Amino acid sequence: MTDKKVKIQVNAQSHYLVEQSKPDVYHFIWSYDITIINLGEVPVQLLNRHWKITDLKGKVDDVRGPGVVGLQPLINPGKQFTYSSFCQLATPQGTMEGEFEMQTIDEVHFLIEIPKFLLTCPLSTSTEARSWLH
Repeated sequence: MTDKKVKIQVNAQSHYLVEQSKPDVYHFIWSYDITIINLGEVPVQLLNRHWKITDLKGKVDDVRGPGVVGLQPLINPGKQFTYSSFCQLATPQGTMEGEFEMQTIDEVHFLIEIPKFLLTCPLSTSTEARSWLH
């Protein structure tokens, strides 16, 4: 969006969930935290999400839906909204990227890119997980 009154930053961080993953049956789970920071001058609301989740084999899941974790938050200038969710893959590594559809208080719609981030499990997790990387 070219409006200088709107400036949004998106930060992502993933965490491999050892306790919930089962590498021996190709079941790898991550949690991830997304922080949306409103650095602009006007309130914005998150309307929809679009995720592109790619596993180590190149399989892509395209996920779209309203809001995030059941919410369509309004984020005021200088404020941020953080939420946590999870992702499951059949491989020990993958990536997530996407976009949020947002709107200003005047109902001007725009897209904000979610930068690509890595989903990876520790190499020591299992022999099966390590074998994927060879």
